[in-house]
Amino acid sequence: MDNNSKDSRIRGNWATPRGAYPHVKRVGDFIFISGTSSRLPDNTFAGVHKVDEMGTMHFDIREQTRAVLENIKDYLATEGATLADVVDVTSFLVNMNDFAGYNEVYAEYFNKETGPARTTVAVHQLPHPYLVVEIKAMAYKPIDGKQ
Repeated sequence: MDNNSKDSRIRGNWATPRGAYPHVKRVGDFIFISGTSSRLPDNTFAGVHKVDEMGTMHFDIREQTRAVLENIKDYLATEGATLADVVDVTSFLVNMNDFAGYNEVYAEYFNKETGPARTTVAVHQLPHPYLVVEIKAMAYKPIDGKQ
């Protein structure tokens, strides 16, 4: 692939995108990861637990954040990249009261000295009522392997 090529990827072993977009898009040395949730390949969601017989649900921000970052890690691997190559992250939280739990898990994957630039915003809702966090990312991984 030359430096000007564009490549998009959707994989069968990942959750199907909920619209007309790829999971991963490479443009030259940059890799763009579409907004990613905790949805699993079988279309269930990590971090969603039924609490009682009345159907009350509990959404675990830590579990969802971990699943989102693991999904992103898998997407990056298709381009020979890792989370260390991520240069920018935008995170969307439905409830800013979840910020501490989200931030705790995020810090397991990135640190403030070498991690990517990041923006975290609150949103009214995400594409499914079981989602409490979604993350999009951009990575820089030269095709020729030179940094």
